[in-house]
Amino acid sequence: MRDLPNTYTILALETSCDETAAAVVRGGREVIANIVASQMDMHSRYGGIVPEVASRQHILSLTPVVEAALAALPGGWSAVDAVAATHGPGLSGALLTGLNAAKALAWQRGLPFIGVNHLEAHIYASWLDPRSAPPTFPVIALVVSGGHTLLALLRDHGDYTILGQTRDDAVGEAFDKVARILGLGYPGGPAIQHAAEKAQAGGMVLPRAWLRESFDFSFSGLKTAVLHKVQEHQEREARLPAKPAGKHKGRTVPPATPPEPPKVAPAPLDPRWVAQVAYAFQESVVDVLSTKAVEAARQHGASAIILAGGVAANTRLRSELSRRAEVPIFVPPIALCTDNAAMVAAAAFYRFAAGMQSGWELDVTPNLRLGM
Repeated sequence: MRDLPNTYTILALETSCDETAAAVVRGGREVIANIVASQMDMHSRYGGIVPEVASRQHILSLTPVVEAALAALPGGWSAVDAVAATHGPGLSGALLTGLNAAKALAWQRGLPFIGVNHLEAHIYASWLDPRSAPPTFPVIALVVSGGHTLLALLRDHGDYTILGQTRDDAVGEAFDKVARILGLGYPGGPAIQHAAEKAQAGGMVLPRAWLRESFDFSFSGLKTAVLHKVQEHQEREARLPAKPAGKHKGRTVPPATPPEPPKVAPAPLDPRWVAQVAYAFQESVVDVLSTKAVEAARQHGASAIILAGGVAANTRLRSELSRRAEVPIFVPPIALCTDNAAMVAAAAFYRFAAGMQSGWELDVTPNLRLGM
């Protein structure tokens, strides 16, 4: 690692999914500006991200967010030393907009360009606080988001070993799907957390997929268990006795011909029952994630655990992991858990310090893995 000055300033772009973001970070730790244009309202009507819509919106939003980020930097472009952008993993069309814009800006200004792994960027969100000491290696990183769930051992900057990852749904994806099953809307993470807060503990227990002798995860079975609970509940409600038939002059009037069995729509879910399911689902997820992260830290002698990714904003996961862990827990502020460009700039700073610089030929890698 070469020593870069604390004044070394990077402008970074992030467009891996549905947030168009630009940030300016000094010294890899001090956030000068972190501008995010969210498309959440636009995609919520569809219950998920529409890739083509996301790509078009990135094109419209990139110039305003870059201008806003540079406006917060004294000296503007004259104070920028390098440009960075996410090149994977993510949606290919969305990634292309930010990557090509960043390369064009760097080339036009004659600045170094650094391509950044989105998963690595989430981890480096824990370095974005110059007022406190950063994590010291080795550390365990638990990355939990809409598209990814993994445990990694970090021995040094850029030195990663994947210990385990999801075998099916990512945890954020499971939150979204279960929220849809329960009629809670999109995005699922905040909706389920809010519903679970209204429940009482101990009302319902859902299964945990432990995958013994492994640090891997699985959430598809849990999602299916919730679906079965909902179906059983609706069938039970539909079997309740119907109201008595109407009466005429004191006696029941039989129908002239036997009626066709009515097509019964699923009974609406009782909000109190939904809260119990949301609570049980969240407890199952938090139990598995916390247990495996703490055990990984113990087995590998880690000095800390980093919680990263959009699901790191879940307050129940934060509190339970902190309660169980025997080492310090690093969790970014909620604004830095979801996709943003400040974390991209932080990761780029340490990649550049390690002598890594990207060429103009760098392309997007939608399925990029951590450590590449």
